[in-house]
Amino acid sequence: MTNVEWKYRIAYLGPEASFTYLATKGLFPNEWIMPYTTIPECIDAVSNDVADYAVVPLENALEGTVPLTIDYLFHEANLFIVAEIKSKIQQHLMVNKAQKDNWENIEGIYSHPHALAQCHKYLFYRFSHVPLHQSTSTAQAAKMVAENPDLCIAAIGNASSAEKYGLEIVQHNIHDFHFNHTRFVVLSKKNTRLPIEDSEGQPKTTIMLTLPNDVSGALHQVLSVFAWRRLNLSKIESRPLKTGLGHYFFIIDVLADEEEPMMKGAFEELQALGCTVKSLGTYYTYNTPE
Repeated sequence: MTNVEWKYRIAYLGPEASFTYLATKGLFPNEWIMPYTTIPECIDAVSNDVADYAVVPLENALEGTVPLTIDYLFHEANLFIVAEIKSKIQQHLMVNKAQKDNWENIEGIYSHPHALAQCHKYLFYRFSHVPLHQSTSTAQAAKMVAENPDLCIAAIGNASSAEKYGLEIVQHNIHDFHFNHTRFVVLSKKNTRLPIEDSEGQPKTTIMLTLPNDVSGALHQVLSVFAWRRLNLSKIESRPLKTGLGHYFFIIDVLADEEEPMMKGAFEELQALGCTVKSLGTYYTYNTPE
């Protein structure tokens, strides 16, 4: 039994050695971190006061937004983003050491669906005949390969998971593009900012909004709200409202603090236009060591 007293309880998408684990340890090196199997479980841990924060993936530079994170925050949870972690992602092909001399004859490849997609070209040209299997995380795939030494199978994941589960990396850096980074977000029930130094220093506010029904040019009006105030948008994306075809909500990242007068004015004008606006808070970006 340890006598260490932790300040925060951090839920993350596990198991240990997943990319989310590395991002979490990078920002919270001395806190109590708790692995969960799925993104909704991580978010629910905070909603139910089992954890103070949750760290989950939000967007990858190659594969885009993680829909499950966005949809769960919109439809199921009432949490805020208090920090963003940007991590470099390097994907490797790894096998059980019992199969290291037979890896070119692997009969199945396991990983998170985003990791498989990030390595699409490599897999297509090198292992087009091999079945691909989805797992809840890259580390879970590595763990499964480690537990089945008699199977000629492989996992795609990071070097940390290979070390953690005793696997042999047989092909390094198999992702399709060099610039492969993922945004992870730190979620909390409180709309605060983490008291952590060494951020990029640029405040960012994420909002979710729905447009008024049957109003011509509504999206143009929304964009104009930010344009004339010179508020820079770093991202705008739509997601289905799940109420019928053609019904969407929008996720918008604004490079400004929600407490700035121009931002407060923008919120007021959006509501006056008939939009429903939900702010996920203002936060700063932190980079993990590469």
